Amino acid sequence: MSPLISISNLNKSYGNKKVLSGINLSLNAGQIVGLVGPNGAGKTTCLQAILGLTDFEGDISVLGYHPRKDRVKMLKDVAYIADVAILPKWLKVSQALSYMQDIHPNFAIEKAQAFLAKTNIELKDKVKTLSKGMVAQLHLALILAIDAKVLILDEPTLGLDILTRRQFYSHLLEDFYSEDKCIVITTHQIEEIEHILTDVAFIQKGKIVLAQSTDEIKQRFNLVSVSNEQVPQADKLKPLFKNSMMGLTTMLFDNQDKATLQGLGKVSVPSLADVFVGVMNKETC
Repeated sequence: MSPLISISNLNKSYGNKKVLSGINLSLNAGQIVGLVGPNGAGKTTCLQAILGLTDFEGDISVLGYHPRKDRVKMLKDVAYIADVAILPKWLKVSQALSYMQDIHPNFAIEKAQAFLAKTNIELKDKVKTLSKGMVAQLHLALILAIDAKVLILDEPTLGLDILTRRQFYSHLLEDFYSEDKCIVITTHQIEEIEHILTDVAFIQKGKIVLAQSTDEIKQRFNLVSVSNEQVPQADKLKPLFKNSMMGLTTMLFDNQDKATLQGLGKVSVPSLADVFVGVMNKETC
């Protein structure tokens, strides 16, 4: 099966500043991929290249299309939500639905209406009367009603409260995701989305420093609670990071023998946030 998105040796510079360097990724149907990195790591620039919003060096194929040369054809099957949902203040919700129906051949107005029925948003409401969270929900309804094969989300819940953020991702899984589609989400708050991800790609200073499935990561990394007496021995195994608190030191290890680690203390599966911190610290050491 061909990947839905294929990126080979992607590079991007602004003047003398290198923003992306040698990015290689292959994204397939059924994947929910988190493109995770600190602010300024190159996440948004990578997405802009995929969407054909900026020029680039290297090769990108999205559903068999070149993002710049075939952008109109590509966008029939690609949907995008930016970090800020901007809609005209004077626009009524009903008008937004009608507009999308007129301009996009794959937009299902009934699906958008069904989604909005789960919210407090009414068709007669104007955008200017909606809260920031409600505008985000309206934006999500407009995008999820498009029968797209690829959905790209760039910090989609930025500035929203925790309840709205959780509702956003619940609706994403319930109303869009299926095994024939691919979702790409950029964020620097991986703890909020790690429960829905099938794969992650950590990006640091424009380079991919780790790209694996979440299952592989759970097998590869271990978190160990080490007593003070065992710290010198554990240090010899070169943990990615360690954190001391109340007489115990927590250490993250990469590709270490589990039996050996069990001799040092209690071994547990780290969160993706723990792995992210460890990998980022390693890359900046």
